[in-house]
Amino acid sequence: MDISKLDTPLRRIVEATHHDPFEALGRHVGRERVTVRAFLPRAEQAHIVGPELPLERIPGTDLFEWSGPVEQVPERYQIAWSDHFGHAATHYDPYCFPPQIDDFDLHLFGQGTHWHAYRFLGAHPRRIDGIDGVLFAVWAPNAQRVSVIGDFNHWDGRAHPMRSRGGSGVWELFIPAVTAGSMYRFELRAQDGRVLIKNDPYGNRFQVRPENAGIIADDSLYAWGDQEWMNRREAGDWQRAPLSVYELHLGSWQRDEAGNFLNYREIAHRLGGYLAELGFTHIELLPITEHPFDGSWGYQTTGYFAPTSRFGSPDDFRYFVDYLHQHGIGVILDWVPAHFPKDEHALARFDGTALYEHEDPRRGEHRDWGTLIFNFGHPEVSNFLLASAIYWLEEFHLDGLRVDAVASMLYLDYSRQPGDWVPNEYGGRENLEAVDFLRHLNEVTHQQFPGTMVVAEESTAWPQVSRPTWLGGLGFSMKWNMGWMHDTLDYFAKDPIHRHYHQLTFGLLYSFTENFVLPFSHDEVVHGKGSLLDKMPGDAWQKFASLRLLFSYLFTYPGKKLLFMGGEFAQGREWNKNDQLDWYLMERPQHQGIRALVSELNRLYRQLPPLHDLDFEGGGFEWIDCHDASQSTLSYQRKARDGSFVVVVLNFTPVPRENYRIGVPQPGRYREILNSDSRHYDGGNIGNAGLAQSEGIAWMDQAQSLELTLPPLGAIVLQREP
Repeated sequence: MDISKLDTPLRRIVEATHHDPFEALGRHVGRERVTVRAFLPRAEQAHIVGPELPLERIPGTDLFEWSGPVEQVPERYQIAWSDHFGHAATHYDPYCFPPQIDDFDLHLFGQGTHWHAYRFLGAHPRRIDGIDGVLFAVWAPNAQRVSVIGDFNHWDGRAHPMRSRGGSGVWELFIPAVTAGSMYRFELRAQDGRVLIKNDPYGNRFQVRPENAGIIADDSLYAWGDQEWMNRREAGDWQRAPLSVYELHLGSWQRDEAGNFLNYREIAHRLGGYLAELGFTHIELLPITEHPFDGSWGYQTTGYFAPTSRFGSPDDFRYFVDYLHQHGIGVILDWVPAHFPKDEHALARFDGTALYEHEDPRRGEHRDWGTLIFNFGHPEVSNFLLASAIYWLEEFHLDGLRVDAVASMLYLDYSRQPGDWVPNEYGGRENLEAVDFLRHLNEVTHQQFPGTMVVAEESTAWPQVSRPTWLGGLGFSMKWNMGWMHDTLDYFAKDPIHRHYHQLTFGLLYSFTENFVLPFSHDEVVHGKGSLLDKMPGDAWQKFASLRLLFSYLFTYPGKKLLFMGGEFAQGREWNKNDQLDWYLMERPQHQGIRALVSELNRLYRQLPPLHDLDFEGGGFEWIDCHDASQSTLSYQRKARDGSFVVVVLNFTPVPRENYRIGVPQPGRYREILNSDSRHYDGGNIGNAGLAQSEGIAWMDQAQSLELTLPPLGAIVLQREP
């Protein structure tokens, strides 16, 4: 038969252009008779199971049809077919099932307010009318036709075209007998006729790169054991609690003996014990959202709802989080809503149009990174990102998200030349849609997941990043203090003889304008920047002493702490994503000393309220002396709400300072609770023999004072004895 003579709906099925295959396929009831049609591209013959009712081929097509009395075919019926190779199959007809997605879900999604859109979009095993299968759904409003393709239909886009849900832009299809573990994608026919093969934006699992097909994930039956942690988190106050974060890249922290990646479960066991010794309160993972390119470190995400398969399954990752929680360690995920890669199989021009991104490259493309920018003005796009954030917090019990590249989201002219950006409706450079999205994100996550944190990597002077939205802020929990980090590393990189021409005190002028995290992150130990140890000037002795001083400064300065892996034992070379850390260095005394100091600093930071209680308030810090530039020393107090305090003195020169007097607020004996030059940290052991007695000599606006010996390139922390 000439298919041009077919009725239009049937012709469009054969041509794979029909937006609503249910118009032609499935069970169609007339007044007295029922017609059943199926499109079976590989079938030689077919029949309806039950009373065997033969399906007749419409000549010249792969369409099969039967017509007869209504009572002979139930609402849910099976079709059996065989091909000319002798292969046979029996399955329920996908086109005899009604729509499965509730109209209210589609309404909320269209408004951008469906917090759990991932529960109906994507691929989800379902039992419908007692029949097992998988419900597929995808948002592609500008496609002519969308089909499910997979290893269950020979990747043939003609086999399972989906039903359009009208103006929502959502397509859906329930396919019986498909099971978890099957691989799948979506095939889309664009308005210009091009056929696109795309991965599921809401997919929960994908093949290990370089392959990238989606894998249908079963509903998780993982039995969590971290309820005590979750209860404590909800009742806690992270603003006044110690927060010491160990940032790591799972692929290069440790590997097996053959150099292969470890499983999430293996890493959890190794990390749990290691971090218990070091005393960090949390880890922060470089993005483990699925990504095709190792060299992106995870920052070019293609799977916003999928833990990368490099290290195992979604339940393996659940175990990872659960195990760390049960061992007292929180888990924060680096999350990337600012941009996405141009990979053809992912979000870029998803339905043949700029769907997730802006059409205009002046708004839709990051020139520097070769990536695309989300169009936050589309409610469905902002809903996609909001649902992703909620997915990680809810499904994996994460304790927080670190939002990458916030500055690039906030400014329309970020890293752009004049004329290469489009102002907002008021003529300004602010991305108003992104601001609205970030505020909504922070409001919802803080409300729904009390005790969790959303931290901004934001490097500009945008005001009130970490202030509540009802005060006009963006609503983040905290913000990385990039200015402090750069000023500090610049100062420490200078030869000590020149340091008296420079200063470290500027950061205190703005230190309490935001809730700051102090980051020595992965960005500072790559791309030729060298390791933290390598940044320190001088010979080996000075480098290690300076690094001990740097960490002492970090842990006694107001703000939460973050240190990238390897820094805790003075990794000698800069970070290499393709290799594990240089663990053999732990056999050397200098490196053992750095690790021992970091462990002790974490212990003091966690145990002493003055070092964490008022991290975000000016009342938690007071200078003793910030004017002794000639000797490159600083001294200050850290204070708690209960009136307790510690005294910190830092010597940034390689010269010991004997008989160095500082003022103190109260008389008494002051115990030296930390000396970064101690022999325990492989230092020279210059200090105060553990104690110093105050004298009634007024000094630095204080009635009492101490006479101290300051170790070279060293820090001491003093606590008044009761």
